[in-house]
Amino acid sequence: MSEPFSVPVTVRGYETDVQGHLNQAVYLSYAEHARWSLLQAAGISQSTLLGKGVGPVALETGIRYRRELFAGDEVEVTCGFEWTGGKTFRIRQTVRKADGTVAAEIDGLAGLMDLKARKLVPDPREYFRALASDPALFGL
Repeated sequence: MSEPFSVPVTVRGYETDVQGHLNQAVYLSYAEHARWSLLQAAGISQSTLLGKGVGPVALETGIRYRRELFAGDEVEVTCGFEWTGGKTFRIRQTVRKADGTVAAEIDGLAGLMDLKARKLVPDPREYFRALASDPALFGL
């Protein structure tokens, strides 16, 4: 697995639920933000992907909630790629509080879709390696 990339996020009040903690769906937004931030840091934009006729797709996502987050909490959201071979890869993410406490773990299975054929490309590693100015962010 690649060394985790990370982005800072501050929990906003409007993202909390009636109990005052971060709404469960927002964890997915934070994870998505970290994934797109990693792509951008590696030199891959949405327009680059579209220009090559491909796009990342989520195939499954699991979240393990560990600790509550509240408005104003500062967190770090990590993102690491694990290349499993074939058409899919895993993305492992952690939402960690400033004191190091793990608030959530997010595990996803993803692929890279050929947007014309509407099928997964056979080796997404090669696309990421070719498109990235910094493929090391993907563990490549």
